[in-house]
Amino acid sequence: MKDYKTEFKTRVNFIRTTVQNANAAGVIFGNSGGKDSALVAILCKAACENTVGVIMPCGSARNYGEDKSDAEALAGQFGIETRVVDLSDTREKLLAELQKNSPEITAAAISNIAPRLRMTALYTIAASENRLVAGTGNRSEIYMGYFTKWGDGACDFNPIADLCATEVAEFLRYLNAPENIYKKPPSAGLFEGQTDESEMGISYKKIDEYLLHGVASEEDRAVIEGYHARTAHKRN
Repeated sequence: MKDYKTEFKTRVNFIRTTVQNANAAGVIFGNSGGKDSALVAILCKAACENTVGVIMPCGSARNYGEDKSDAEALAGQFGIETRVVDLSDTREKLLAELQKNSPEITAAAISNIAPRLRMTALYTIAASENRLVAGTGNRSEIYMGYFTKWGDGACDFNPIADLCATEVAEFLRYLNAPENIYKKPPSAGLFEGQTDESEMGISYKKIDEYLLHGVASEEDRAVIEGYHARTAHKRN
């Protein structure tokens, strides 16, 4: 297990320096109610008092329920300013316009609309208020390419990009974050019943065992490296 006391200090200093060097007035991030955004929220608030989290429901019922409640609980515990930007109507209007000319839009393409709308919302506010957009993707997701290009993959800096998913959960336990957040199954909330692991067909535990220790069955190694190879364009 990492020395999370030292990790906390190092990452807070990194964020503080990044904000100062950019002459930014503050930080903004998407508060999804999940593990990654929770850790980013805590680190950014410790580094920069003027940190804002934006809850952005976009078409999924879970966005209005469990995710929103967890996001609000985290913000309340750590004193983080919270705003809500409801993108559901915007998503539906955009999709309707697209389908007039492209009726064969795939389910995968539709699921990527929400992350890109969220990116647009964050950068609109950031540009208007001289803020930096904090990324919330962990090392496991990045290696697997499990993020949307020009969506949740877009940010000005990412203070957790080198932490695996299991390390993020450990870090949150160390920081006494709400238990419901670090114990619930990871999900981008893109559609009803969606979870990261079911979509990828492999658990974060197995991915992290491979990334951290090089341990994986032949089958799991093939799945992980297959994802990594197919998604190289996202990282490049």
